[in-house]
Amino acid sequence: MFYWLLLALAIVAEITGTLSMRWANEGDGVAGYIIMLAMIAISYIFLAFAVKRIALGVAYAMWEGIGILFITFFSVLLFNESLSVMKLAGLGTLVAGIALIKSGTRTQEKTEVAHAAV
Repeated sequence: MFYWLLLALAIVAEITGTLSMRWANEGDGVAGYIIMLAMIAISYIFLAFAVKRIALGVAYAMWEGIGILFITFFSVLLFNESLSVMKLAGLGTLVAGIALIKSGTRTQEKTEVAHAAV
């Protein structure tokens, strides 16, 4: 459970860092760049710790996929970006892909445990 919390923190840091890119480009100061760099670095550190117990493919898919979902959502709300039918279809496909990767990994773990018992 602890490693899933680390993955969640990595996702939050990635979302914050990526949204800060837009703020950094629109602002005059360097605060946006500092926040962006710090949050992305923190995100990778948390992700690195999370993959100690979570399969790399699952962790990365969730980190990037959930990040894309929330970044798109916040970009529409905060920056008035458009949300077309094509974007919604892509996000739906993304969610399906994450679910398939997660379920496929869970099946593989059960298979490995069964083979180890034999």
